[in-house]
Amino acid sequence: MNILVTGGAGFIGSHIIDRLIVLGHQVVCIDNFDNYYDVRIKRANIENALRSENFHLVEGDIRDIGALGKCFSYFSIETVVHLAARAGVRPSLLQPELYYDVNVIGTLRLLEAMRKNKVSKMLFASSSSVYGNQQKIPFTETDSVDNPISPYAASKKACELLCHTYHHLYGFNIFCLRLFTVYGPRQRPEMAIHQFVKKIFNGDQIILYGDGSSKRDYTFINDIVDGLISSLSTLQGYEIINLGESRTISLMDLISIIEKTTERKAHIRFEPMQPGDVLITYADIKKACKIIGYKPSYPIEKGLQEFVEWYSRNNRICDE
Repeated sequence: MNILVTGGAGFIGSHIIDRLIVLGHQVVCIDNFDNYYDVRIKRANIENALRSENFHLVEGDIRDIGALGKCFSYFSIETVVHLAARAGVRPSLLQPELYYDVNVIGTLRLLEAMRKNKVSKMLFASSSSVYGNQQKIPFTETDSVDNPISPYAASKKACELLCHTYHHLYGFNIFCLRLFTVYGPRQRPEMAIHQFVKKIFNGDQIILYGDGSSKRDYTFINDIVDGLISSLSTLQGYEIINLGESRTISLMDLISIIEKTTERKAHIRFEPMQPGDVLITYADIKKACKIIGYKPSYPIEKGLQEFVEWYSRNNRICDE
């Protein structure tokens, strides 16, 4: 299968590309290598892929109609894995227009390029942030997500609606996969687990927003990739599907596990909760188990061990 992966040089994208190449697929990656974090990290993410004759890199932006046209005209794309986005909840409060432009307009232009080139299959990486601060847990796909609390979350919800529109009008087969706090090797350097491990290794102070009781459903990258691969083989119709670990852990307990894993002590300073932050994320994954045979197998202790081992080997590039 010829598969286009948008944002393929990023954390999740590079992992899915590596797996697709191993499985024998032809993979085209489009990435604009923006400066949201060090471009050298993104280049390093795809070093292995670049050695494969089954991998093709297009350096471009999903908002650029010409760059998208190159992807579809040069390669016989059959399916799109759409991961490209401006990421991060807190930064979206400072640059809402940029987040809307990249995430929503970029997704619209990608859908239009697919329509014009008669490509009708897509996996779209949505986010658990669309659930906002709702009280009912765990979060199920039928819950109302009409009250996002950050521009990032609103942009992801808007993209889900665009995907449904193209399914309704043009018969696209699209799964919108709501990803729950993905972590693991190559995780973006500003994300919590990466930051906590880095600061504990360096003996620096960790800033915790709130009292440390907020909880997240942390999902290891291998489980997410398994879910994406399974979705490719069952992609039919329009579905919204949670991909999480379906287990929550508080920030304080998370840091405690990192301390045990690194055999180092954390130094913590508490600050008020930040606008846009949610109190809990918690995935109901029954639908994922039923439709795509999803079976997460990495408890947080095992996943953190793998992340710490990776960080120990790669902290020079991570910390520059």
